[in-house]
Amino acid sequence: MASKVSCLYVLTVVCWASALWYLSITRPTSSYTGHRQLNSISIARKNVSFGNIRTRPINPHSFDFLINEPNKCEKNVPFLVILISTTHKEFDARQAIRETWGDENNFKGIKIATLFLLGKNADPVLNQMVEQESQIFHDIIVEDFIDSYHNLTLKTLMGMRWVATFCSKAKYVMKTDSDIFVNMDNLIYKLLKPNTKPRRRYFTGYVINGGPIRDVRSKWYMPRDLYPDSNYPPFCSGTGYIFSADVAELIYKTSLHTRLLHLEDVYVGLCLRKLGIHPFQNSGFNHWKMAYSLCRYRRVITVHQITPEEMHRIWNDMSSKKHLRC
Repeated sequence: MASKVSCLYVLTVVCWASALWYLSITRPTSSYTGHRQLNSISIARKNVSFGNIRTRPINPHSFDFLINEPNKCEKNVPFLVILISTTHKEFDARQAIRETWGDENNFKGIKIATLFLLGKNADPVLNQMVEQESQIFHDIIVEDFIDSYHNLTLKTLMGMRWVATFCSKAKYVMKTDSDIFVNMDNLIYKLLKPNTKPRRRYFTGYVINGGPIRDVRSKWYMPRDLYPDSNYPPFCSGTGYIFSADVAELIYKTSLHTRLLHLEDVYVGLCLRKLGIHPFQNSGFNHWKMAYSLCRYRRVITVHQITPEEMHRIWNDMSSKKHLRC
């Protein structure tokens, strides 16, 4: 069995490399035709409905799962579910996370479930590659919205929906990105503390207090007609935040009645305000890049803009020097 998986993994790496090379030099940009399913992939769909919704949703999130892992939490309830926002071409980043901080077997006696979040790509070749990757690692979920920067909010809501539907008994959830390094020791033992009573209605990360940017040239431009207020509610940087698992369903249900915004972290903040949940500031979450040093990285929980090569290098160095004092 191990040799079979190894062969499949090698084949997947080779296929990814070949496909990305081919796409970069020969394949024209595809346009989205509005189809609701991938014709080239036979995938079981899961439609989920939530009760106790008294008013008609203005944001119904009417998408189907194209790739799902509905049984991931059945045998053992995870202490922590990690939801990682990624894109189709980021296979190297996903594999680096699998082999470093995202390895589900890093902590003996502490169940961790790692999942990569994706939408549907307009290019069927990339969709097929992700489907093959999913068949090997069983850690990818996909819904049939188009995967794009402006749909990052839909991607996070998909993750919230998945936790509420398939893993509601988990203790905590982390949402992060594929270019983030996570110091799992600090996250598990110093922040979440498995031997203590799990918190509820809990949300923490790098809290930002700001307002909308009206400059149309900005990546974070917010039109006045979409959000007229001059200030955002406090929100956690989307590069990494932690919440108790009960909050996943609360945010998902609240989103059904909250006008959608393309800025994912701001939108989650809006839902939290409606729920009366105030995010706690935690200085361990960094939404910027930090030059590596062993002692510096031992003090943090997240670091932004880390390449797959850096991910391996940092993880290997920190793992081999646990006995050293700072």
